[in-house]
Amino acid sequence: MPRQSSVPGLVRIGTRASKLAQTQSRLMQLAITAALGAPPEAAEEVAPLVLITTSGDRIQDRRLLEAGGKGLFVKEIEEALLDGRIDCAVHSLKDMPAELPPDLVIAATPEREDPRDALLCPTSSFADLPKGARLGTASLRRQAQALHRRPDLEIVMVRGNVDTRLAKLDAGDFDALVLALSGLKRLGLDGRVREAFDPVEAPPAPGQGALAIETRIDDADAPWLGPLRHRPTGLAVAAERGALQALEGSCRTAIGAHARIDAGRLVLTLEALTPDGALRFRREDWMGADASDTDAYAFGLELGDVLREEAGDRIAWG
Repeated sequence: MPRQSSVPGLVRIGTRASKLAQTQSRLMQLAITAALGAPPEAAEEVAPLVLITTSGDRIQDRRLLEAGGKGLFVKEIEEALLDGRIDCAVHSLKDMPAELPPDLVIAATPEREDPRDALLCPTSSFADLPKGARLGTASLRRQAQALHRRPDLEIVMVRGNVDTRLAKLDAGDFDALVLALSGLKRLGLDGRVREAFDPVEAPPAPGQGALAIETRIDDADAPWLGPLRHRPTGLAVAAERGALQALEGSCRTAIGAHARIDAGRLVLTLEALTPDGALRFRREDWMGADASDTDAYAFGLELGDVLREEAGDRIAWG
C-alpha cells in the first residue's frame, strides 16, 4: 500500500530537475494549488515540487535508444510515485513510453502548447541551409524527417538540456538545431526560432507539446484533477498514443503523429520513416470529435496498425 502524505490537501509533485521540467511543473503547481482551493502564495506548502534526477538526465553521451529508450526519463519518478514518496508526477507527454506500469495512469492532460518542431540557426530557413550543413538532434524521428527532405545534411548527435544545446549551437558545434517549440515558448526562448515546421508535413513526436499528470490508479478520481483536464488535448493525445502503441515507438522508430480537432472531426496524420529518411510511409484519417478518449486511442491504434503492416521492419533502428 503506497504511503500517503500526512498533510491534508498536500499534493507532492514529482518532476525532473531540469530548468524546463521545473518551469513546466511550476505551471502545474499553480493549477493544482488553485484546484485545491488555496491561494497562489501557498503553492510551495500545498503542492511542493520534489526534484528527481532520472537515468535519462544522467546519460548524455549517446542516444536514448542506445541506453534503453525514452522510459529512462520517467523510471525513477514512477518509482517514487509507486513508493508513495510523491502524489503525482508532471511529465512531458512525449517522453512517456506507450505502456505505463500497471498501477499508474495518465490522470490529466492540461491544454497543449504548440506541438511543432522548431529550427534554430543564425541566418537560414531549413530549405536554405547550405549543402552539407550540420544539423544537431538526438531524435531519430527528426533525423529521418530532415534527411527525407535534405539527404545532403550531416546529422550531429546532441544531448543535454535546452540551454546546453543552444550553447553548442552558438559555439559552432553544428549549423542548425531542431527543438520542440513548446519548450522554447515555456522558457521564453521562442524569439530564437528561425522556422516552425508544419505539423502535418512533418508530424512531431506523439504527445509533443502536451504535459501529462501521472498518478496512481487509486488517485485518478481525485477532485483536484478535474480542472487540469482539457478535453480536446486529451482526445488528440489519446489518438497519438494509440498510434505510438501500434508502431512500438520508444526511441527505436522514427514515427510522427499529429492529431487535431478540425471542423468537428478528430483528424490524425501519422508517418513512419526509415532511419536514413529514404522511405516514408504516411496515413491520415478522421473520426467524430464527440468520441471518448478510449475511442480515440482505438482509432490511433487501428491507423497505426495499418501503417505498421505496410512499413514492416524497415522503420526499426539497428
